Amino acid sequence: MIIVPLGVASATPTAKRHLSSVALWRDGRVYLFDCGENAQMRALQAGLKRSKIDYIFISHMDGDHFFGLPGLISTMQLQRRENVLNIVGPEGLKEFIEAALKAASIELTFEIVFKEFKDGFEHEIVVDDPEFYIEARPLEHKNLCVGYRFQEKDKPGKVDAAKAEQMGITEDWQYKKLKAGEDVELEDGTIVPSSEIVGEPKKGDSFAYVTDTLFSVNSLKLAYKATILYHEATFDQNLKDKAEETFHSTAEDAATIAHKAEVQRLVISHFSARYTNQFVLLKEARKIFQDTWVATELRPIMTDPQHERGIIKAKIPIDTSTPGGKGPNKGGYRGGGGGKGKYFRPRKRFDRGDDSRGGGRPYDNRGRGGGRPYDNRGGGRPYDNRGGGGRPYDNRSGGGRGRPYDNRGGGGGGYRRDYDDRGGNRSYDNRGGGRSYDNRGGGRNYDDRGGRSYDNRGPRDWDNRDNRDNRGGPPSRDYDNRNRRFDNRDNRDNRNDRDQRFERRDRDNSPKDFDKDMDQSKLPIKPRTPYDDFDRF
Repeated sequence: MIIVPLGVASATPTAKRHLSSVALWRDGRVYLFDCGENAQMRALQAGLKRSKIDYIFISHMDGDHFFGLPGLISTMQLQRRENVLNIVGPEGLKEFIEAALKAASIELTFEIVFKEFKDGFEHEIVVDDPEFYIEARPLEHKNLCVGYRFQEKDKPGKVDAAKAEQMGITEDWQYKKLKAGEDVELEDGTIVPSSEIVGEPKKGDSFAYVTDTLFSVNSLKLAYKATILYHEATFDQNLKDKAEETFHSTAEDAATIAHKAEVQRLVISHFSARYTNQFVLLKEARKIFQDTWVATELRPIMTDPQHERGIIKAKIPIDTSTPGGKGPNKGGYRGGGGGKGKYFRPRKRFDRGDDSRGGGRPYDNRGRGGGRPYDNRGGGRPYDNRGGGGRPYDNRSGGGRGRPYDNRGGGGGGYRRDYDDRGGNRSYDNRGGGRSYDNRGGGRNYDDRGGRSYDNRGPRDWDNRDNRDNRGGPPSRDYDNRNRRFDNRDNRDNRNDRDQRFERRDRDNSPKDFDKDMDQSKLPIKPRTPYDDFDRF
């Protein structure tokens, strides 16, 4: 037996909840309890075949519990159903169905058998099958509301074959009688009692469906020692007055019924739209009955998971998130409101030594006091306003320390450095004062360093390295004539004609024309990157 909630909302649907409907699967057949709007679509999404529905049980004549019937019956007609459909519910259900079909001009090709309850009935067995039965009892609601119990009949115990053979049981008919609970008489007149051969009978599973009711005695009778009690929990205890006014139950009422009836598991459903987080109701119910579950649409509830797992598979993902919070799936998604939020990757921390100056300063927070943000370095030096307290790129004059890129000459306390005319301090092109790159007098002129000039270093002259290569010791390694000169690679390039070493071919196995394919002259000319438009560091 597998229970599949198709809709868990009460009165009105929400963005994530559909109106009341529950499907019970057993041995390939489907039994539907209530049929709210969109029930047939949810059954399809749950992986249940609508053609396998044999019985539909309606609890009461509130629209959110039966308005899905005309659409479902119409679909069955289009699918050319031939089997009989049984519909059970309060009086007036047949009239509604026939009126809807007549208005839509639908002539059914299959038979519908109606079973209607009149107000005032006490108890009735509506289905009696060799393997199970379904009973109905009235509940406490503003109009006639019916609760149902699906009860499997007890299964015979296991036969002790070895003991039966010792006692003279050999025929199949004898085993069948013993398993059915009947004693067997042998040919010699010996009586073999069934109780000595067959073990204890296996208790059948049961499912109780109780919805839209106040706390009542019939609720206890339907739920007594049930395997699964599917009970409404429209409100919490804070709205107890509202529940009594509308003839509904609270989560505490449902848990009390489960506790008193000694059920194995309670599943609460039929939530008011005011509860965006139904786990508030679950918390209240578990204070009284611990083994309480929240009904989740399309998620199967199995009585024998070992053998029933994987039989019913939903066609769409099942939403198990907790509305308004992080829910069962722990993880960092941001966003308020209900439902499942977006997931974001965590932001990286730039606290390495090379990128963080001064006690670890991230890229986005590089202020002087512990970090200097790119866009706000005032105090700090903002990019676009560095004059005065800060130093703007385009106007660094003023404030005594301004350093404009385009106008760095002049005062500024000796700190202003014009790239094109930096006379006074450290001009790149004419850095008089002992540190000019092209004329660094003072013993450190790159081009005339006296003993260390790159162009005239004596024993280490780059253009005349005879002294270096003939200084003695290692074999001669003339950089300008070592058969590997970059400007004269005859020895290297002519040792084997690279075009003759092997014949290169294209994909079509035709010789490849390197001169044609590698011609760079026809490539488009791209302009140089306007570096002056970028920030300089």
